[in-house]
Amino acid sequence: MKKPLVGALFTVLLLGVGIAPATATAAAGHDAAATGTVKEQVKAKAVNFAGTVALSNCSGSVVRTPDSQPNDPALVLSNGHCMESGFPGPGKVVFDQSSTRSFTLLNAAGGGVGTLRASKIAYGTMTDTDISVYQLTSTYAQIESSYGIKALELNTAHPVQGTAITVVSGYWKRTYACNVDGFVYRLKEGAWTWKDSVRYTSACQTIGGTSGSPVIGNATGKVVAVNNTGNENGQRCTDNNPCEVDESGNVTVRQGINYAQETYGIVPCIGTGNKFDLSRPGCVLPRP
Repeated sequence: MKKPLVGALFTVLLLGVGIAPATATAAAGHDAAATGTVKEQVKAKAVNFAGTVALSNCSGSVVRTPDSQPNDPALVLSNGHCMESGFPGPGKVVFDQSSTRSFTLLNAAGGGVGTLRASKIAYGTMTDTDISVYQLTSTYAQIESSYGIKALELNTAHPVQGTAITVVSGYWKRTYACNVDGFVYRLKEGAWTWKDSVRYTSACQTIGGTSGSPVIGNATGKVVAVNNTGNENGQRCTDNNPCEVDESGNVTVRQGINYAQETYGIVPCIGTGNKFDLSRPGCVLPRP
């Protein structure tokens, strides 16, 4: 899981390098992943940090569904393994649990413009997927009025192979540009198994602390997935070394390749007032 582990921080210090400017990082990623259309590449330059957040240990973003209203309590999306309560075990779902967690809201340039606070963890799990969704004490209208920042919209459709994407890390204030390389029937890491995961092309070399970053489709500006893990040293199906399992049970290990969890499946589970309702038609998220 791509949390800011001590090893990741030590590597940065050992190399003696700072965090690359977002614009330079994005440009480098596009050179390596220049398989999208000209329109996609031009649009990609508009992908920035506005609406992303920094957590104490991960990245995240303020998100909305197409039906969310300005006066609804805003939502923050991150990973299940980023929750303050620790990694939820296999089969465990956190639902409607009180939280006072704080998030640093970023503007387009990656500067912190204010602090947002949660009222609860609306939903969180590491079963089938790796997501956490916090409900905030602020509405979308209040956030936009105070900071001029709009929420990122969750895409409602399954991602498409070859799509040009940008992973935007609020923790590191850094972006990673690449393409959707494909989809993994089952992605297994330690005790956890995730379904239909997104595999990046090799240009997205995400690191610890990028967990929970929104994966944005360059052509639409919408969130198509949430960054969560990668195979660090070639081990097979161990912590920080996920493996791919196909429908026949064949296992593939791709050292240095990183992954995300699709987010379109969250949308059917959110009803009026941005309230999670796991019994809604089309909602297939694991239930408590």
